[in-house]
Amino acid sequence: MQTARQTFRWGIWGTGDIAAKFAADLRHVDGAVLHSVCSRDQSKAQLFADRHGIANAVGDPSGDGERFLADPNLDTIYIASPHIVHVEQAVAAARAGKHALIEKPVAMTAAGAREIASAAQTAGAFVMEAMWTRFLPAVQKARDILQSGALGAPVRAEATIHFHRPFDPAHRLFDPALGGGVLLDLGVYPLSVAQFLLGDLSLKKARWSPAPTGVDATARAELDAGGVPFSFGAGFWPSVREEGDNSFAIYCENGALRVDRHFLRADRLSVWHQARSQLRSMEGGRVARVVAKLLDRPHTVHDFPRETTGLNYQATAVQDAIVRAQTSHADMPMAASANVLAMIDAIRSQAPGDDGPYR
Repeated sequence: MQTARQTFRWGIWGTGDIAAKFAADLRHVDGAVLHSVCSRDQSKAQLFADRHGIANAVGDPSGDGERFLADPNLDTIYIASPHIVHVEQAVAAARAGKHALIEKPVAMTAAGAREIASAAQTAGAFVMEAMWTRFLPAVQKARDILQSGALGAPVRAEATIHFHRPFDPAHRLFDPALGGGVLLDLGVYPLSVAQFLLGDLSLKKARWSPAPTGVDATARAELDAGGVPFSFGAGFWPSVREEGDNSFAIYCENGALRVDRHFLRADRLSVWHQARSQLRSMEGGRVARVVAKLLDRPHTVHDFPRETTGLNYQATAVQDAIVRAQTSHADMPMAASANVLAMIDAIRSQAPGDDGPYR
């Protein structure tokens, strides 16, 4: 909830699918006004503006956004362009004195995230990665339960995120020139949620396999998250039958919680309460049996139905922070974004395996 009445005139930089979803969800945010949209192609910008009732459509063939950013009536920008240009666009926005919400991943590397943060700090502008999952009520509730201590200390955590993606060398997901790969597209979600719920990440070991174009098609990693062992698997799979459970689970001394399928757009949280004695061994070969026994028991389900995709929650958070004269949000600081990207940098720096699903 905003602390003061204020109108935010938003500009959207990009006209793809996520930009359209954001435009639709922004109508559910108090004080938000869709002011302008920018695309390299004027006709695309105008079509997007017409579809979403936006008054100003800016064609920007150069891609630098100079005319778009020069608008004195524009307050806040949602950068929805391909992530290979996020750094240059976010830095340009900061230098123009505009606040920015930048679609995930905020940059291609940890160094890119730090460059954005530095530019925004110098300009005194707000900046945040659009990791919308952190702001969903189900994930916020999970954080509250963990912080309450009701389940005891976390013992381990795990997540999967596998989606059906037939190989297409021309698609951005498989194109190295467009920043393709599963880690930047999907892997950021489990890593960011683990960082949010448990703490800063450090890599223990990882393995990834390539698609024929060389981008990472699958990845598995074991990390430390705030002192808690965390493992995740992410992948593009050629068959829908190979999609994963796509949930995020944290096992604690006195129970467990699970952000249910698909956790990246969570609308349900399941919580188990259990005696400490039955959960004290969560390591080695016993973990699978302990987890299976726990998850078969009665539990509480928290449902969070919504009318939107869920991008409105992060937009509200951005506006609240700006009203408070903050240049970052405590739930998604740029240091956290850099920490996640540093893990992706470390995983991708390792030699790939040769057992990928598209080989």
